[in-house]
Amino acid sequence: MNGSHKFGIVAGEKSGDILGASLMSAMMNYFPGAEFFGVGGSDMISLGCDSLCPIERLSVMGFIEPLRRLPELLSLKKKLQTKFLQERVSAFIGIDSPDFNLRLAKNLREKGFKTVHFVSPSVWAYRSGRVLGIKESIDLMLTLFPFEEDIYKKYHIQAECVGHPLADQLSMENRGLNDRKNLNISENETVIALMPGSRVDEINRLAPIFFETAIESLQRYPHLKFLIPFSNSETELLIKSVMGRMHILEGDQFRVIDDSHEALGASDFVFAASGTATLEALFLRKPMVICYKLASISYFIGSRMLKIPYVGLPNLLAKDRIVPEYLQNAVTRDALLAELDKFMADASSFSNVLIKFEQIHKELQGGASEKAACAIHKLVLEI
Repeated sequence: MNGSHKFGIVAGEKSGDILGASLMSAMMNYFPGAEFFGVGGSDMISLGCDSLCPIERLSVMGFIEPLRRLPELLSLKKKLQTKFLQERVSAFIGIDSPDFNLRLAKNLREKGFKTVHFVSPSVWAYRSGRVLGIKESIDLMLTLFPFEEDIYKKYHIQAECVGHPLADQLSMENRGLNDRKNLNISENETVIALMPGSRVDEINRLAPIFFETAIESLQRYPHLKFLIPFSNSETELLIKSVMGRMHILEGDQFRVIDDSHEALGASDFVFAASGTATLEALFLRKPMVICYKLASISYFIGSRMLKIPYVGLPNLLAKDRIVPEYLQNAVTRDALLAELDKFMADASSFSNVLIKFEQIHKELQGGASEKAACAIHKLVLEI
């Protein structure tokens, strides 16, 4: 193909930026010289994406929180739509952020543009009636997990399970000791990764509890070290602000770093917000605790619509509660300390869980970005 292809692409947070960059890289093999416009983070921008606004502006969660930003989000949607129409993009690719991207996709599809959504909304968890709305919005759904593909096919929506790009990128074979060496951490030290999320709202809710747990744990295990990764400059400042309020000094014992994979690779145990970080921990074979905490009214609404027994991706993929997960008011210092105590008492007791992690990891491997790029190529060229 020549270099005439242009694509609209919108990712809404750090995990979407990682997926988007991997997809863009693979698409360039099918569409040499392709141009990308939309919203992306540092990874996508480094590959040439012309981002019309900072990716952080789309990082909202819950049912109520987006309403506070509605005028800004509507203005951005209009701006993106105008840009994509001007550029006559070959296709629009929305990555996660379904409430924003699917509305934009519907408008573009009505104007004759091909539309793709990468990362299925959690229609299997709640709001299952949305499947019919999705059918009107997209030409192709690219899913990360096998069980999602079947749901769409039942409604005659073109869908393809491509697996997860991080499953191909992350493995313990090339991490662990190297990450510790890079961070100047010795093999015999016990390291805990604290991952309160990539969104401002969830960091505000989870970081204080994570740090409270860390402070108390040092009374029992004074030699523990903590790594706290951040996703961008805004979340770095927020994490450091929370630490300051709690009188935690950044230094050898508490280190704030800009690489979540390095933090996980060097860690022994993880406290993580529900989301992509839990998959990363799974791929790197790290025992973890999953935490999920929304604004009270969002949780009130969501919990009554929820149709699944778990919120953590490792548990959903295993179809079993292989990882402890704590929701809303159950996310407490004492609950998290009890989980850490179990690990400190006998780390080897987690071996069966790590075996299950390995099985899930293998199921999700297989060239996800390449498969996604190939599917988009077929759609655009109508092969």
